[in-house]
Amino acid sequence: MFSQTPTLFDALPDPATKETPAAKPVGSKAMRGSKLIAPDSLVAIFEQEYREIRPRAPMPAFDIRFRRFTSLNTTIRLREGRLHVRLSDLLEHAPESVHHSIAHILLAKLYRKPIAPAHSDRYRRHVSSDAVSRQAEHIRQTRGRKRILTAVGHYYDLSEVFDTLNARFFHGLLGKPVLTWSAHHARRMLGHYDAAHNTIVVSRVFDRPDTPRCAIEYLLYHEMLHLKHPVRVKAGRRCVHSREFQAEERLFPELEEAKAYLRRL
Repeated sequence: MFSQTPTLFDALPDPATKETPAAKPVGSKAMRGSKLIAPDSLVAIFEQEYREIRPRAPMPAFDIRFRRFTSLNTTIRLREGRLHVRLSDLLEHAPESVHHSIAHILLAKLYRKPIAPAHSDRYRRHVSSDAVSRQAEHIRQTRGRKRILTAVGHYYDLSEVFDTLNARFFHGLLGKPVLTWSAHHARRMLGHYDAAHNTIVVSRVFDRPDTPRCAIEYLLYHEMLHLKHPVRVKAGRRCVHSREFQAEERLFPELEEAKAYLRRL
């Protein structure tokens, strides 16, 4: 994937202002609309982790709920002295130790404190486990919606480019996924392969007459390699670009020319 989107453990906005995205679980009991209210035991976990991070600060009120997100999304927001936490329902039944890690990571990011490696490792291992990964893929397929436009652009036909690359580098053996141009001229997310919907999306910023053929071919070739080399989990961490992936990527003849063009965007 070609993206500059922040990851779960990137820095977050100022705690006194905006919400902080992350990815974590939770438990629940009552329901109000689509929001399930967290049990008192989870509130107690957040209070305990808050006290660890801010030992002398007044304890704020917590409003913790989990929702039917389409992925492992989580947000935390400080508003009028109350901490509002929204957690993915996918992790409702996560172990208590994982809930502690979630609370620690969210609060540490909110208040710009160091994240303890033990907590980040525990969280990563949990969400990277086979069971949780399968569940996450399932909810992306069943809850998520992919906006599919067209593979035929004004200047480039993604289907034609795919077929050319498939014959040239993969002996025509790659099954063709859904191919589509993005809705907008995105520069942060240049392209990505969505395994849940078997779709390759390419930013429409490339569909113009001055885009060199090698750039669009390299971008699509990179996403096709994700088809051939799916994401793997090693020691609790997701390996998106394996050694095999990187070795095949270097076989692209106009690699440097294409990368130079991408850097100029």
